[in-house]
Amino acid sequence: MTASPHDGVNLSISDETASAEADDRTVDPAPNPHATAEQVEAARSDTKLAQVLYHDWEAETYDDKWSISYDERCIDYARGRFDQAVSGDASAQSDLPYGRALELGCGTGFFLLNLMQAGIADKGSVTDLSPGMVKVALRNAGHLGLDVDGRVADAETIPYDDDTFDLVVGHAVLHHIPDVEQSLREVLRVLKPGGRFVFAGEPTTVGNFYARWLGRITWETTTRVTKLPFLESWRKPQEELDESSRAAALEAVVDLHTFDPADLESIALSAGAERVQANTEEFAAALLGWPVRTFEAAVPSGKLGWNWAKFAFGGWKTLSWVDENVLQHVVPRGLFYNVMITGTKPAPRA
Repeated sequence: MTASPHDGVNLSISDETASAEADDRTVDPAPNPHATAEQVEAARSDTKLAQVLYHDWEAETYDDKWSISYDERCIDYARGRFDQAVSGDASAQSDLPYGRALELGCGTGFFLLNLMQAGIADKGSVTDLSPGMVKVALRNAGHLGLDVDGRVADAETIPYDDDTFDLVVGHAVLHHIPDVEQSLREVLRVLKPGGRFVFAGEPTTVGNFYARWLGRITWETTTRVTKLPFLESWRKPQEELDESSRAAALEAVVDLHTFDPADLESIALSAGAERVQANTEEFAAALLGWPVRTFEAAVPSGKLGWNWAKFAFGGWKTLSWVDENVLQHVVPRGLFYNVMITGTKPAPRA
């Protein structure tokens, strides 16, 4: 059976995957994009409620906020993250394309949908704790004509059978999960023997420290300076700034972890993975990227134009090249902003 990806309650299941796993399935909850003050207060002491409220809140604007697209720019970016994560393991490339892939904590589908367009996988499944994110991810998949089904799901109890997927991916998701090791055990359970996982976009402990400070300083400076009368047109309406501040308060609750690369490797090994490898990226690029993103979020959309976009993307690409070709050879990996991890499910011993 196939339901409309625009439905948000009856999420799409492709014909070939609508098997026994859907027989006892309950109806997924509908998105809740406007959390009340009482819900926000309750979420301060309930991590998973905070995850749902924050990501439902962000779902419809998330792609714009983070300049996410499903064209060549982000296809190349997603494929680059995959290739960098698995660098040094030739079998990861020889297995392409993977048959069926799962994205854990899919958000709007950025990572999996762009990887599918890059030829990494033929079919996909998206899961997220946020109904709003699953709805948008499926809508994006429908617009792209990709074979994708979706479930509202907790990453610590993935609602798929053992040995279902050839590949599991995620981008900026592990730091939201309370028990990362338990989640990776679940990832290994639903992978086929020899199957691979790739998680990218996770904050390192040191990188998160300087990124947060850069973001905070940029936000405070921008919102203060735009109070000046001759800069009023650069100031967002106060209600939008207040809403952003409430969202930021929830964000502080949903961001649970930062990672040292070696510690993340240890967690994956403890979960039962083999051929585990962590790589890092973005040092100089992060020092530019975080102030740029924060400034874009603090001013009205439409004020910044094509020249700004060209500067922001061009600057990030240039500094990413410096990171990859120069700084990665001299800067300790723990100082970079992003860490990515890959590993495989052990195959049966003969």
